[in-house]
Amino acid sequence: DVFEQPQHVGHKKIEFHISTEIPAVLQINSEKEENNGKRAYLYASTAEINNTGFGRIFPAPSSNDKMETEEEDDEIPSEFISRKDLEKNRLSREEMEKFSVFKNYEPGDPNCRIYVKNLAKQVQEKDLKFIFGRYVDFQSEVERNMFDIRLMKEGRMKGQAFIGLPNEKAAAKALKEANGYVLFEKPMVVQFARSARPKQDANEGKRKK
Repeated sequence: DVFEQPQHVGHKKIEFHISTEIPAVLQINSEKEENNGKRAYLYASTAEINNTGFGRIFPAPSSNDKMETEEEDDEIPSEFISRKDLEKNRLSREEMEKFSVFKNYEPGDPNCRIYVKNLAKQVQEKDLKFIFGRYVDFQSEVERNMFDIRLMKEGRMKGQAFIGLPNEKAAAKALKEANGYVLFEKPMVVQFARSARPKQDANEGKRKK
């Protein structure tokens, strides 16, 4: 009744201010304190100040939050590269055409082993594991044993690597997502490895020795 006597505008202003500006949590508090008009108004002014903070947090989450969400959606352990980072640092088809290493690119015949070339000299096995480990289920002993990285560091094969993956599907996915990924400022060329020498020949070689 007190608010209505001077003018209706004042009453409407307070009612409108409380219902729209105060967050849900503070609104409950304001209802508890409705007998004290001054404290209710303090809640409202606090909400106005806090709104700037809320606006900054929710619409634009930090990159770390986004990465965690990506990892959860992807179900890839955090020790391996995320799909988002792979895409972010991978060359587009148009960009690949500018590099001579992609000039006559052919993915090769699908199999569970991939061949990687054009690696920078500072690349180590742990870097390749960080990228290609995302295609392996390390909780499975079979898949863990099939994951194999052979990085060539000397001679004519320097800057090349062979990576064994659990199956053809994993290898195909790795080729699609990692081909053209820029590692240490050099784009990786990822292809299916050519089939290795038949085991029979290898066994014959051992017998001769």
